[in-house]
Amino acid sequence: MAEILAATINLVFTVLWFAVLARVLMSWLPMAGIRIDPYNPIVQFLFAITDPILDPIRRFTTVGMIDFSPIVALFGLQFIQRILLSIVLG
Repeated sequence: MAEILAATINLVFTVLWFAVLARVLMSWLPMAGIRIDPYNPIVQFLFAITDPILDPIRRFTTVGMIDFSPIVALFGLQFIQRILLSIVLG
């Protein structure tokens, strides 16, 4: 049972980690001249799953025009994942 829970935790946190990374990469596309349609369902889904993670962090990690919230979120997600796995697996 613990292995199934650990695999589920790994899956959820891996998906969230890659979603934050995809959002970062997507934010760079307009600088390359690639337009992002905010009404695209994939873009809306990506924002829907990453906003609850990034928005609370963003209040404390924005310096001028630079937003460090994705970096903090990526480290935080890995930290929480490891804590949960150590609890589950003992």
